[in-house]
Parts: sequence; structure tokens; C-alpha cells
Amino acid sequence: MTVRTSKTLRVLAAASSAASLAACGGAGDTASNAARAAHREPAPARATARPADPAEIGANELGLVPVLMYHRIIARPQTVYDRTPADLRAEFDRLAAGGYVPVTAADFATGRIDVPAGRHPVVLTFDDSVPSQLRFGADGAPAPDTAVGILLAAARRHPGFRPVATMYVNADPFGERGGRRSLGWLHAHGFEVGNHTTTHRDLGSATAAQVRQEIGGNQRAVQAAVPGLAVRTLALPFGIAPKQAALAARGEYKGTVYDNKGVFLVGANPAPSPYAASFDPLRIPRIRSQGRHGQDANLTSARWLDRLAAKGGGRYTSDGDPAVISYPRTTTTRIAPSWRARARPY
Repeated sequence: MTVRTSKTLRVLAAASSAASLAACGGAGDTASNAARAAHREPAPARATARPADPAEIGANELGLVPVLMYHRIIARPQTVYDRTPADLRAEFDRLAAGGYVPVTAADFATGRIDVPAGRHPVVLTFDDSVPSQLRFGADGAPAPDTAVGILLAAARRHPGFRPVATMYVNADPFGERGGRRSLGWLHAHGFEVGNHTTTHRDLGSATAAQVRQEIGGNQRAVQAAVPGLAVRTLALPFGIAPKQAALAARGEYKGTVYDNKGVFLVGANPAPSPYAASFDPLRIPRIRSQGRHGQDANLTSARWLDRLAAKGGGRYTSDGDPAVISYPRTTTTRIAPSWRARARPY
């Protein structure tokens, strides 16, 4: 179980909240632009019989996106990182009622966002690959009190709320040696399997060789369990980047090459749109799932979902057409140069 301190969350919030709350209006530096261009992928094609009027639905595809971070799902929480099954059901119900549609971390990081007009993307991420996230029952299906089981049930209750999440795994995920069954099931059912390093080591204190071993070694193990599975994103243990930050994105270990399209922090803020000039695919903030009270309450999911839903909250609202990027001409957010050809301000 990963435990973050209140002080660390405040530091992370200070580092990213100004850009997030201003709807990410900065132009971004040269290094960030280069990283963004290297990580950009085309959006999937989708036929739309009658495109929505972006002005009528208030489309804003340069808006903020909540990337929610979960850890253990247990009946009696022991830290602010734990959530009960009832907490998780309630949060999924809230997201569905609020018009959110889950997308994977990889699709978000690469700008492959395809959700219906007027809806909002949300990224559900689960760290540490603990058994409370995925465990199989006697029938071979995920147990109903696990995170995956709760998400599947939410999708059944709320048509349109996709049963999609990104599971950031360590060695022997979900208590299964090698992870063949669990990772195979996730891959077959549309979940993303992401990298959380082999041993959950603090990469900030590791040598370059150790960083490559932690990331590349874990990817090597995942792909041995499920041949052909693409590992495309990394969640940094403790939110701490290596001294050579680029090693979080790309490297090689014993012939296994890793190339992460998105690197996720612990964070405490919504993420900029992947089309925004300030979006940095190597530093994507996340929000801890938690209620409105307790440690760092102002930085948690309940409070941020309140703010994003309020008038002027600046959240991402889809125009329903993945081929273009719609946003108000009056927005203070700047579109990244690499996405300008698809811009459709109104």
C-alpha cells in the first residue's frame, strides 16, 4: 500500500494547480512541446450521423479532465487512500449521473478521446494491483466487492458508463504469481494494464540502471504473462520521477524496450486536456478518490467534482466528433500547435 503525506500532496498541488485552475492557458516550453508531438496519435475514426452543434451543448475540448486515483477497496479503511466498496459504488454512480464516461489513461494521454456529445471523459486509475481490486469468484467472474466487480455493476446500472479503467500493476499482480490469469482477463475485457514498476521503488533515489530495471523489468513480466499486450503508460510510485525524467518514458532492459505515452503523478488536481498547450504527457496529475472531509479534503475527488460541475468549472465537454476539437473562441486556454489542424473554435 502506498501512503502519501499531506505535505507531499500540498507540494504537488502547488506545482500544478495554477495551470489547472486557469484552464491550462500556458504555451508550454520547448521540451514539453517536443514530448507532446512525440506522444500524439490520431484519434479513432467514428461515423456521426448528425454532428452536434458545439455551441448548443457548450463543448469545451480544451477543458479539465479528472484522472481519479484509487488504491485499496476495503471495508475498514486504514488510510486516506483506502475506500470502502460503498464509497466506490457511490462515486461511480455520481460520475455516471454527472455525464462522465470512462476512458483509459493511454487514450487520454494520446488524445484518443471519443465520448458522446455533451459528456465528459474521466480516467479511472488503480495503483498497486492489490487483491481488493481484482479477485475471481467461484464462477470465474470478478468478485462483486472488488473494484473491477463494482465497476462492472455500475456499467450495468448506467448504460453508457463504460466499464473501463487502467490498472497500474507491480510484480505478481493481484496476489497472483506471474499474473497470467488476472492480466489476461483485464486485457480481454478492455481494461488497460499500466506499469507501476516491479517493486514500487522510489525512482527518485534510484540509479539510471535501477530505473530501467524497475520499469523495463515490470513490462517484461507483464508481456510474458500476456503476449502481445501493449504497456503504454506508467504511474510513478509515490509520484516521484527519476533524476533523468526522460527514463520514465523510454528505456530498455534486457532487450525489452519501453515507450510510455503518458506518465502519471500522484497529484491533487484535474489534468489539462491533452489538446491544451500546457499538457505535458510526462507529468499528468491525478486526484485522490476521497470524500469532502478529512486530510487534504480540498484536493480530493468529491471537492474537485463539485468544482468541475459548477458554472465556470472549466471541465472538458465533448462535441461528439473525435475528428475535430471544439472549444469557445473566448477560452483562455491555448490549443497545442500539434493539434491546430483539427481545431474548431466557435
